[in-house]
Amino acid sequence: MVKSRDNLVGAFAFLVGVIFAVIMGILQKTVVGYGSNIPYAFLMVLGIIVGFLNTGDRDSITFLIASLALVIVSGFGQSALIYVSNIPILSSLSTILSALLVMFVPATIIVALKTVFSISKV
Repeated sequence: MVKSRDNLVGAFAFLVGVIFAVIMGILQKTVVGYGSNIPYAFLMVLGIIVGFLNTGDRDSITFLIASLALVIVSGFGQSALIYVSNIPILSSLSTILSALLVMFVPATIIVALKTVFSISKV
């Protein structure tokens, strides 16, 4: 069976972004360093790439629902994990959620705007 390669760059950017966000969350002090925002800028650029390339008209609603759920749960999950931040695994989970937010917020905004413009076409 032949697989479609039309969203290969977007899918690759999505995969790299999620893996990088998890690594950044686990090793935040080492990867991010002291005061360096370059890894977060890299995640934001990957989110923009995912937003532009990863969705077509048929799967944009699915992407929006899934990314909206992820953004909402990540935002509320960070504030809930403050109460158990003395456990090392859960503090890493909080930083993983914040890194995922940095990637998914631009992607969600771009896909939402693309969807609104495609709906409003006459």
